[in-house]
Amino acid sequence: MLHVVKRDGREAEFNPEKISNAIRGAAKEIGAEVKTSEVLHLTQEIAKQIEALNLKSITVEEIQNLVEKELMKNNFRDIGTAYFNYRRERTKIRSIKSSLMKAISKIGVETDRDNANVGNNYSSKLLRIASESNKWHNLAKMPKKLAKAHENGDIYYHDLDSYNLTTNCLHIPTKEILKRGFNTGYGYIRPPKRIESAAELSCILLQSSQNDMFGGQSHPDFDNDMGEFVEPTRECIRKEFEDVVQDKNKLEEMVNAKLRECVTQAMQGIVYNLNTMHSRAGSQVPFSSINIGLPRSNDAALICETFLEEYEKGLGKGEQPIFPNIIFRVKKGVNREEEDPYFYLYKLACRVASKRMNPTFMNIDASFNKEYYDKGIIPATMGCRTYICSNVNGEPGVKGRGNIAPTTINLPRIGLLAKGDKEKFFSLLDERLELSKESLLNRYDVLKKLRIKDLPFVAGQGIMKGLDGLPPEASIEPVLKQGTWAIGFIGLAEALVALTGKHHGEDEKARKLGLEIVRYIRDYTDKLTILTHLNWSCYATPAEGLSGKFIVKDKDVFGIIKGVTDKDYYTNSYHIPVGYKISIRDKIDIEAPYHKLCNGGHISYVELDGYPDEASVMDIINYAYKNTDISYMGINFHIRYCKNCGTYMEDNEGKCHKCGSTDIQGISRVTGYLSLDERFGSGKAAERKDRIPQNAK
Repeated sequence: MLHVVKRDGREAEFNPEKISNAIRGAAKEIGAEVKTSEVLHLTQEIAKQIEALNLKSITVEEIQNLVEKELMKNNFRDIGTAYFNYRRERTKIRSIKSSLMKAISKIGVETDRDNANVGNNYSSKLLRIASESNKWHNLAKMPKKLAKAHENGDIYYHDLDSYNLTTNCLHIPTKEILKRGFNTGYGYIRPPKRIESAAELSCILLQSSQNDMFGGQSHPDFDNDMGEFVEPTRECIRKEFEDVVQDKNKLEEMVNAKLRECVTQAMQGIVYNLNTMHSRAGSQVPFSSINIGLPRSNDAALICETFLEEYEKGLGKGEQPIFPNIIFRVKKGVNREEEDPYFYLYKLACRVASKRMNPTFMNIDASFNKEYYDKGIIPATMGCRTYICSNVNGEPGVKGRGNIAPTTINLPRIGLLAKGDKEKFFSLLDERLELSKESLLNRYDVLKKLRIKDLPFVAGQGIMKGLDGLPPEASIEPVLKQGTWAIGFIGLAEALVALTGKHHGEDEKARKLGLEIVRYIRDYTDKLTILTHLNWSCYATPAEGLSGKFIVKDKDVFGIIKGVTDKDYYTNSYHIPVGYKISIRDKIDIEAPYHKLCNGGHISYVELDGYPDEASVMDIINYAYKNTDISYMGINFHIRYCKNCGTYMEDNEGKCHKCGSTDIQGISRVTGYLSLDERFGSGKAAERKDRIPQNAK
């Protein structure tokens, strides 16, 4: 008895009728007429061939090969071609199904760590399962050469699961939306009259925006926007006290005390809300950033001061708040020098950063920031490093705009393929840049089919720039013209090692070549802006999950190459490798020029050994901002605290010295934001393990 071995290993008795059914099905597929006698004849011929093989078992694939061959040689070529195409499509579907099933099984145990902000609960797992299926859908729908470039690791399409659904990130016009009110879908929310309501609604803006998008959201001028609601609150308080307090001095004293209490409660509420309220089907808290530090009034300064103080206090037991990312903007004449009116805010920001790793800092005196500031446009950024100011399709600025989507180039692979040949490297880089452009233009064509009603909050409520007055059925294409299209890169350090034998931290020649490579990418995106009349940018990719993806593929192709593929991750964007010994000043000096080149987003970090003090943080920031053109910076160190009582601990302490608990939580910076240590993906976990502190000299 002959048995047929199926693809999953099961065996079944050979049934020639299934061959007949397959032939009829292929004929029906193309509308061909085939007689029953012809089908039977073909089936008998194939059965004879199988019998002649004298086997105890035969695979499904072997039978299908015989069927295809018999059809092609017996004047049934059209049916044979249809049968071949059917087999090919079924093979493709099985492959997708197999990969998807493996991914779903893995997610069922634990969500992946492409994003360290995603939890491991039911909602997170369900969202990731849906995400995996849509990735396959989008790869199948795009041009084959683009799908191949992503699958083989030449370039990478970020958030492929959202390719056809939404855009990346957004700087929210906070004050403007709050002052006119908004609708989250179930009714109109009136403009707030007091700071407490304004603060609470500012969190709702972040949460609701994130439900419509795949990246982060920011309040780009938080202290000034919230400062608008301080005076109305003051007036409400004054009216409450006027009837019972006759002494004017006493009245103002009581009003100011009560006002500060109200502002304090409002700011505490923001810190608590942004670490507890969830978005994206409950899978994560809002990926939020808040820009502060350049108050235009004393009321805005009060917001800035109080918010920093409340963030410094931490959560209920003093635990580290993960969100929001705080960006404190530093400007000579405003807050940087001791004689500046708001120097005390800068000093406070450094104190909070010395304990909490937040805020990060942004240099408004950097040449490319100052040119906008001098025109009345205040630059802002996000923890995910999205930066946007210029605009080829309208007024420059930040509010209502963001990065639409990024594509990232695998620089180390190009370096390995070039084999030390600089000319070949740039030739291959040209090819990758063209692929990146094509991928983003394809994404543009896909996204412009979305209607305003498909993004009901950010588009429907006019939070995105460019949609004023358009009906719900209108395309979101105007938004796509306002945001940036980013071409990013990863692993400049490894690419330089592949090309020259050394990276930019250890060799002047490599340093010059690194700048030449990134300047080449920037020049390309500048040309694209002129050619396409879209906003293109060069992006220093954060590479969180991606840090460990490209290198796996490259190890398979090239093996273990010292200084290139001998780790489990590629180095973030243009950064000096995390395990390389270098001084703080040298690291800042080397990385600073890349900030101006990477106009889609950038950040640099200084890694410290243990908790710094306020003066140390200020010294580092002052050196960078007074001596280089660097813009966005973070101070990194490892935070550990007792989950039982909130006490901060040193790295070498195994249990809390206050309450004796061994339930200790570690916090580190992933790319631009903080995360629990256990939520790091494999690539970033390996990178974190390799990090060494920079020395002072």
